[in-house]
Amino acid sequence: MKRKQMAALFVIMGFALHATGCGKHMNPEPSPPNRYHTQSIDHRSYRAYDDNTPAQTMFPSKYPASIGVIVNKTIYLPQNYKPNDLVYPNVPFLFEEKIEKRQLRAEAAQALEKLFAAARKDGLYLSGVSGYRSYDTQKWLFESYMKRDGYIEAMKYSALPGTSEHQTGLSIDVSGEDGKCAVSSCFEYTKEAQWIGRHSAEFGFIIRYPKGKEHITGYKYEPWHIRYIGPSKISLEMVRRGVSLEEYYNVIRVQ
Repeated sequence: MKRKQMAALFVIMGFALHATGCGKHMNPEPSPPNRYHTQSIDHRSYRAYDDNTPAQTMFPSKYPASIGVIVNKTIYLPQNYKPNDLVYPNVPFLFEEKIEKRQLRAEAAQALEKLFAAARKDGLYLSGVSGYRSYDTQKWLFESYMKRDGYIEAMKYSALPGTSEHQTGLSIDVSGEDGKCAVSSCFEYTKEAQWIGRHSAEFGFIIRYPKGKEHITGYKYEPWHIRYIGPSKISLEMVRRGVSLEEYYNVIRVQ
């Protein structure tokens, strides 16, 4: 009887430990979601994009075309969303083909042209690397990274389909004209990255995934990934305050 009682006690203790999370080391790698879906977000947690715009215009399931839209690991775009004002900005890219990733939304494209022109005046020549990216392209890309590096590692630098800022048509990865360190951590130490960090906000862009904000944005520092956020007064304010987009909108952390 004592042996049976002891065995039963160990079973009960095991279930208790598992329920409190002590047994999570048994399965350290979470499984990818079975389907991609739009999360439910409390609109009251958003602050207004400006004084004349309702706060909920940042909510992508209803207002995906808002210039102030926020997308991250917990806030999804609709699967079928594609901006209806995509254009080819008149700036150099690291490739010649007029393909999907060469596009941006019209307002962002105009701002990008001004940014590139200002860099040229300072003797720096920038190139685009990757702009707009469709849901299907992001799905293919993420699955490729996951096969190569595993789900956990892929999640540190790549977005699940529906959660990529590139799908908004407002974000672009940039590099120097020679492509040195393009979309790589070493880009941080290039003169182009330093110029972008100092001046991009003057043209309405932000470094979307800033250094030191990884625990908030959910992504490692990406000095090459800039996001058009609208009037420069907003981007300049964000730089002055040293905040990420999540902090500026007072949205919950993604991690």
